[in-house]
Amino acid sequence: MSTAHIHQASTLERVEAPGSMLTKTAAKALAVLRYATGFLFLWAFLDKTFGLGYSTPEAKAWINGGNPTKGFLANVDAGPLQGFFHTIAGTWYANWLFMLGMLGVGLALIAGIGLRVAAASGTLIMAGMWLAEFPLAQHTAKGAPTGSTDPLTDYHVIYALVLIVLAAAYAGHTWGLGRWWAKLPIVRKNRWLI
Repeated sequence: MSTAHIHQASTLERVEAPGSMLTKTAAKALAVLRYATGFLFLWAFLDKTFGLGYSTPEAKAWINGGNPTKGFLANVDAGPLQGFFHTIAGTWYANWLFMLGMLGVGLALIAGIGLRVAAASGTLIMAGMWLAEFPLAQHTAKGAPTGSTDPLTDYHVIYALVLIVLAAAYAGHTWGLGRWWAKLPIVRKNRWLI
């Protein structure tokens, strides 16, 4: 490595504005991650709404009278919040909050707008799902093994961290509507809407 490259690398490590270190390649990679994560949330919404035949058969689609939260929450079998999750399983408010949350987070990520709100909302959804699956438990309430492979850093934690990183890195500015969104008067006055 030449001395010019070493000097440039050491300068980047000490830069006071870390955001200025984001390369075009990194910004594009974050945009791809944003789209992929947005599609993940949007797909869950679409599959549960229309029963596309992957995790939800057509007969159990929300538009056909199916219940998007009942199957998951009614089968919670580990953790201290089992009773709570069984109580809200299939309620109208659990269904609507979950489905609107999945739709909102998915659309925000794909559009590249409202990433801070999407990160907060998506993190709440992931925290709730983490608590429902409760990977800390090694055994179910009936004593069977839970099959948990990592008690802390499961996929819900990773998704939440991805959402936070995307919002913090202004990932909606590349291949999204983030720059336009940030210039709107309401967003300028309410920075939490970025």
